[in-house]
Amino acid sequence: MAVLKIGNIKLKNRLFLAPMVDVTDCAYRLLCRKYGASMAYTEMIYVDAILHENLRTKKLMTIASAGDRPVGLQVTGNNLVEFTKFSKLKLLEDYDLIDINCGCPSSRIVGNEAGSYLLKTPEKIGEMIKVLKDAGHIVTAKIRLGYKNNNVLEVSKVVEKAGADLLTIHARTAEQRSSSLPDWSWISKVKKEIGIPVVGNGGVVSGESASRMLDICDGAMVASAAIGNPFIFRSILSYMKAGKEKEVTKNERVECFSEYVKLSEKYGVFDMSRVKYLGSNFLKGFDGASKARSALMVVKTKDEIGEFVKRIL
Repeated sequence: MAVLKIGNIKLKNRLFLAPMVDVTDCAYRLLCRKYGASMAYTEMIYVDAILHENLRTKKLMTIASAGDRPVGLQVTGNNLVEFTKFSKLKLLEDYDLIDINCGCPSSRIVGNEAGSYLLKTPEKIGEMIKVLKDAGHIVTAKIRLGYKNNNVLEVSKVVEKAGADLLTIHARTAEQRSSSLPDWSWISKVKKEIGIPVVGNGGVVSGESASRMLDICDGAMVASAAIGNPFIFRSILSYMKAGKEKEVTKNERVECFSEYVKLSEKYGVFDMSRVKYLGSNFLKGFDGASKARSALMVVKTKDEIGEFVKRIL
């Protein structure tokens, strides 16, 4: 697999784990890296929340002490004054790069004029990138094809001109949901128009689709297909090497879920609702999976999770 660099960061392969709310804590990133993800990020965090240093935000920003590299801090916001203050924080030295989210379509995020709302004002995205670049950071941006109307070529050129080191494109507009087919043709068009690395996102769900994505751009980002399924990265690498994806056994699924729980406790990011959400995604694809998911939903303590795992293995 060809080498990809982001600034001075050299990646071991071209597979990216998407930043996802309630999913990509440091424990889950470690599992995805174990199975082959090269680049990963924190879940999206508001710049102003980081400036206010609340405990929940610090938890979301946790990095594992070993194996969690390279790691990007993904942020969003709409205030250049806040971005300027943020750019000078010493804690940013803990991360390999800063990624600006200009693609989240959540109504709550858009209501705060952040995430995909920023696509309405490409010049603001450029100014945010410049603020962070001027402070000496490696900076990337994640966008969609547009907010309502497709302006991906315009935004991409602004991102490159502002000095970004890489651009990730989710090949849907903010109004389109996952049920809509992503339009990868626009990723190809952007790749031909700008000189910085381009990573494609949206519809990468298998070895075959990842290979097709890597034929048209520099990296493939996996999102929903990786929820409760860190094995997707192993499957992609296996497909690219041998033309066949490696099967995932029931024991692998259950043991990996158990490992996630242990890692989340180790790094202080354990959250029961998150454990149940990810667990319900881990526990699929085997006989008795539905019954196991139902049993997990009534678990109340960490100790009960341990007993639950022993029962279903």
